Amino acid sequence: MAFSATISSCYKSSPFKNPIDGQIRTPIITPLGLCKFVPMKINGTHTQIANSSLTPQVIVEDVNTKPQSSNTSPKFNFKEYMNTVGKRVNIALDEAVPLKHPVQIAEAIRYSLLAGGKRVRPILCIASCELVGGDESSAIPMACAVEMIHTMSLIHDDLPCMDNDDFRRGKPTNHKAYGEDTAILAGDALLSLAFEHVAAKTLNVSPDRVVQAIAELGSSVGTEGLVAGQILDIYSAGKHVALSDLEYIHVHKTAKLLEAAVVCGAILGGGSVIEVERMRKYARCIGLLFQVVDDILDITKSSDELGKTAGKDLATDKATYPKLMGIDKAKKFANELVDQALAELSHFDAAKAAPLCYLAKYIANRQN
Repeated sequence: MAFSATISSCYKSSPFKNPIDGQIRTPIITPLGLCKFVPMKINGTHTQIANSSLTPQVIVEDVNTKPQSSNTSPKFNFKEYMNTVGKRVNIALDEAVPLKHPVQIAEAIRYSLLAGGKRVRPILCIASCELVGGDESSAIPMACAVEMIHTMSLIHDDLPCMDNDDFRRGKPTNHKAYGEDTAILAGDALLSLAFEHVAAKTLNVSPDRVVQAIAELGSSVGTEGLVAGQILDIYSAGKHVALSDLEYIHVHKTAKLLEAAVVCGAILGGGSVIEVERMRKYARCIGLLFQVVDDILDITKSSDELGKTAGKDLATDKATYPKLMGIDKAKKFANELVDQALAELSHFDAAKAAPLCYLAKYIANRQN
């Protein structure tokens, strides 16, 4: 099934040929008590879940996933964590895009960048940095940069020549509020600002690691990332699409930027080659998971619940996971992706991995 290709792509070698600091640190291996994770057996054609009867799967429909009680599991308030880190990210974003001349473009940028949202990508970046021993301050500029690029992609994706959406996060889309010309320029400005921001604002991190992180971020946007997925998504509309092709589209269009958020956080936090690669595998799974859940929500939720136009995929005859697999199998696939993501986190300290564990479940259980 499609998951076999995901696992394969997750395990490709990274641009790290040698540790930047010249050392390979062995990850701490502890039981990830607060996360339910299922070991997986992988063969050439499909993925099997080992001893699945012993460990319940994460259920996509459950909104508020709570940790099982355990004497050895650290307590973790996920809601408080998301609110606290999210507020700091919002403050940093606000400071990064001051209202200045020319005010027309500054207002358009702020309109979309500061429109709210879950801030999943920047929080993933920060959590990944802290998991490998880094400090939040080292990752904040990159976290903001990832959100700038994500916002750029939304502004451009909503344009009439692309997905032609009128609403985003419960508000008129950028081109509806400011016009198509300004929306295009606002997206362009955010893309360039993202790289400037990382280069100028990242402190107390070695230049080699900053450059490596910038290269990782850049590859997630261009013809090896978002652009590749977007162009194939455009040209596949109304056509027969194989499951493997759909996976390629969404690994690049959606998962690559999520992957960059996690991997860049690990790089800037001082992670070893082994640690960075484990985080890459985790991120590739939750990135694809994000899209699978998105496809499910598009046909199960209303426009008011989503904050954007519901049923667009069906109306435009786009290939989606529920369309190709059926909604039940799509939900099962989402569970498999969660399991594999949590399996990668089992190699790290449970307390430090808690935010990323809960983030994987949050992505699976989100309702908009």
